[in-house]
Amino acid sequence: MVKLNKVDEAVVATLKSAGKGLTLAEIAEKSGESEKKVFKSLRKLFEKEMIGCENRKYKLISS
Repeated sequence: MVKLNKVDEAVVATLKSAGKGLTLAEIAEKSGESEKKVFKSLRKLFEKEMIGCENRKYKLISS
């Protein structure tokens, strides 16, 4: 199980509710977090294979 912090949880929840790929700026705006924090979170989630990226849009990988 991956340990998620507050920002990670906000990013995951934002992507889940969107139901489609979102850009970094869209995720930051919708989650209310800074782009810097969201970027760090996306990098961590990507390394843990929880999200995928296509054409600079991020989305959750169905498990």
